[in-house]
Amino acid sequence: MVEEVKNKPLLKVLGLGFGIAVTIGGTIGTGILRKPGPIAENIGDVSLILLVWVLVGLYAIAGSMTAAELGVSIPKAGAWYVYAKRAFGSYFGFVTGITSWLGTVSALAFGAYSFSEFMAIIFPSVGNYIPILSISLIVLVYLFHLIGTKASGKSQEVLAIIKALGLIVFVIVCFTYGGGVSEETVALQESARSNSLIAGMILAFQAVFYTFDGWHTASYFTEEQKDPAKSLPKSMIYGTIIILVIYLLVNLAILYIVPMEELKGAKLAAALAVEKIFGPTVSFWVTLFLMISILGIINAQVMFAPRVIYSMSRDGLFFKQATLVSSNGTPVVALSLTVLFSILLIIMGRLTCEKLSDIAVFFFVLSYGAGFLSLIRLRMKEPDLPRPYKAPFYPYLPILLIIVSGLFLIGVVVENFISSIYALSFLIISYPLHYYLFKKVRNN
Repeated sequence: MVEEVKNKPLLKVLGLGFGIAVTIGGTIGTGILRKPGPIAENIGDVSLILLVWVLVGLYAIAGSMTAAELGVSIPKAGAWYVYAKRAFGSYFGFVTGITSWLGTVSALAFGAYSFSEFMAIIFPSVGNYIPILSISLIVLVYLFHLIGTKASGKSQEVLAIIKALGLIVFVIVCFTYGGGVSEETVALQESARSNSLIAGMILAFQAVFYTFDGWHTASYFTEEQKDPAKSLPKSMIYGTIIILVIYLLVNLAILYIVPMEELKGAKLAAALAVEKIFGPTVSFWVTLFLMISILGIINAQVMFAPRVIYSMSRDGLFFKQATLVSSNGTPVVALSLTVLFSILLIIMGRLTCEKLSDIAVFFFVLSYGAGFLSLIRLRMKEPDLPRPYKAPFYPYLPILLIIVSGLFLIGVVVENFISSIYALSFLIISYPLHYYLFKKVRNN
């Protein structure tokens, strides 16, 4: 039973285990199973493929080091929004927060659609009810999160363990039962290079960036961690390292089994690798694992997205009702608004969800850049701010991350110009929206 709703603070009930679990659960999804095929098609070389994964993984690890300093220095719910507002003021914080929240809501709706589509593969009879299934899934996750923060955190730990173990089992199976890469396959791999290697590398970097998105998830829960100064840096850094290791092992396993010419363009590379070993009858188990992976990300998104508007409401930049917290630590109004908006997007249709999800990528990387800029700004603006953990190699590390994030944003604009136009248009109207909400909230 859900406890009485009171205007209480968030509860400090989360620890290191949750931090690592939510980092893994909020990052590892279907991308690692889907992206190896398109990446192989774009660059077609084993060494370059692995290099791209390593470089983006190092970016994520460096980003987690930077975000960890901000998280322990300003231990409040909301992550990028909190840091941007503290460093640059309410408007910059508002833009960072609202775009982060809307992007996550879009990704949540698209994830629910994807989960239902995979369910329809296992049970074809439900294929005509995908929107209803998607909404039902969101509602079920919503009802579960009303139980409280502690239960939500434990569920994230369980789902993260299942995903990590599932991928490790996949790697072991591939190397145990696979026949390895033949000389013919190696020749195919070497001949797969194209004249448009630079363009292919850009597309590959974008694909891997998407797959690593989520490395910062633990920072949304700093206010609810028992000892954030100790647990947050370890949660983010260890979690991201584990993700990188798993991603590299999965890629090596796929490359060990699947010839490059077959891998190029494969929609579900991991399934192709397993089918080569055991035949097409294993597709049920691959699909089931995909559903669990999506469920883990949905669970994390339903948990961290409300923390953004909760924190904005507390600062007077969103409707004050969203500050309501139940006795068991759940920000119920913020949670309800997050779920309601995702359901509205599902009703609008899959294409809308997919398009908004593409636009969200622009906002996510913009949030990263805002965070890295905030670290530099706060080091200058508040040199005496207690920093139990400091990002190494300052200022070179955040400057490098800002440059990389900027290059990635340029790549997103070039590659997906239409979606970027929508994102830039929202930034244009964000100031009058900020003014209206700020004035309305103040007058209430």
